[in-house]
Amino acid sequence: MDESMGEKRRHPLSREAIQNGFVSELIARSGTSLRVLSDEERRRSLDATLAAQPTQGDDVWLFAYGSLIWNPAFHYIERQPVLIRGWHRQFCLSTPIGRGTPARPGLVLGLDRGGACKGVAFRIDCAEAKAELELVWRREMVTGAYVPRWVRLHGPGLIHDTPGIAFTINRAAPNYVRPVSEDATAQVIATACGALGSCRDYLFDTIHGLEGFEIQDRHLNRVARLVSEYRDRATDSPPQASGELPMTGPGTG
Repeated sequence: MDESMGEKRRHPLSREAIQNGFVSELIARSGTSLRVLSDEERRRSLDATLAAQPTQGDDVWLFAYGSLIWNPAFHYIERQPVLIRGWHRQFCLSTPIGRGTPARPGLVLGLDRGGACKGVAFRIDCAEAKAELELVWRREMVTGAYVPRWVRLHGPGLIHDTPGIAFTINRAAPNYVRPVSEDATAQVIATACGALGSCRDYLFDTIHGLEGFEIQDRHLNRVARLVSEYRDRATDSPPQASGELPMTGPGTG
């Protein structure tokens, strides 16, 4: 679909970078005044999530639907394609930092209510779960734009209704963006770029990561085609903001 899908780039959001506070530094350098969760708030969120595990003492499954698929940056025992119900993958989170700038914010994925979503489940050893998930929380729970919750994973290699953690979108977050047209979404993705790279790369890396598990997302594929068409049109005239998306707030992706 796009040449960039065949390239393997070293992502700046590595395990070591997260451990060394890269995300916090990224926000501090951005020049934006963002409400960032404290270490204590993140710790309480993680503790509460683990305490709510339906099967205490078991290994922990983590559901990935975006960048965690192709850049997990945490240790895991196994991974496999799964389906969850009641949530769908959507470009509904504005990001003025990781995949955009305050002047031209980008969009990254969240799990919004309704429908179903195919993604990848990672199994983390119970003895290492808290330490590994602390890294994930530092990466995903930066501002509270996501709500971690237990969902049911469905897959041929799993026991029926295996529980797993998923980061669902917080609709009350200031950077939550209600779904608009795929064309408007594509215009943002085609032009936004930040310290972690372009939104375009984020989109194609996610499609490529899903295809590695034989998962097709028709919505993402349609947006990708529109992104390519928009970039082709932009070679003849300067890009213009669509004005349809209220882009404010944080996100990394």
